[in-house]
Amino acid sequence: MATTPGGLMSGPDAADEPAPPRGAWDRVVDLNDRLWAFPTRGIEEVGKHVMLFGASVRWLFKRPFRIGVLVEAMDYIGVQSILIVGMIGLFVGMVFALQLVSALRTFGTEGFVGATLGIAVTRELSPVFTSIVVAARAGAGMATELGSMRITEQIDALSTMAVNPIQYLVTPRVLAGTIMVPLMSIFFVIMAMTGGYGVAVFIEHVDPGVFMENLRWLVDTKDLIQGLTKATVFGTALTVISCAQGFNASGGAKGVGIGTTRAVVGSFVTILVLDYFLTDIILVLQNK
Repeated sequence: MATTPGGLMSGPDAADEPAPPRGAWDRVVDLNDRLWAFPTRGIEEVGKHVMLFGASVRWLFKRPFRIGVLVEAMDYIGVQSILIVGMIGLFVGMVFALQLVSALRTFGTEGFVGATLGIAVTRELSPVFTSIVVAARAGAGMATELGSMRITEQIDALSTMAVNPIQYLVTPRVLAGTIMVPLMSIFFVIMAMTGGYGVAVFIEHVDPGVFMENLRWLVDTKDLIQGLTKATVFGTALTVISCAQGFNASGGAKGVGIGTTRAVVGSFVTILVLDYFLTDIILVLQNK
């Protein structure tokens, strides 16, 4: 092995020298970095989403008001989701009615199937199922579209043309989701109750008068308001998450796919987490 005048090793043997062993403290530091990486990235992601939502709200009140873009987003998020939301609502109502009649008949109370189904649908099933369907269909589409625009530098091109990309791309979609998801939730309620009525009355032979009377007696406006409040919050959250994942995509086509996956999974998890906290808050306010 040869050495340079400065005492450094040279020649082929220098590269063959083993690396110094890692001490216990180095392993502790690596473990600590891994443990902190997940919550740190989570906080950063939440911060990005909150900042994007704040910017979209701020640009909502500034000219120019892009009504055409808003209508197009409402059509994509709401109108084009009618078929799938209606079909899922119909069969959810049918399945729940079938299960409820089977369970309540054991106690001779199958007449309450309409009221039970109505409370479950208006409070929980409608906002959650509608939001999940919209997130899977429209949310994934929005994340993919914005991600492709980011990768192909179309968003940067908007900035060079003095068009704010948040006002043009994000604000209309967030507003459209906030408006259309509650409306789709109402449609889900109608379809679910229709399916449940059909199964309970025509298949399980529940008295239709008792079905409707108990439904009117136990289900009131506050149940529908609770579901619509949740649907409004869910609609805002899923569109913000989808737009943020697409707007901040990077890494080519692979990055667009990763952003779309994160948008859908993040929307699902956020909807379920928010559902718990909103239910807790609403119940506390109702019991005061």
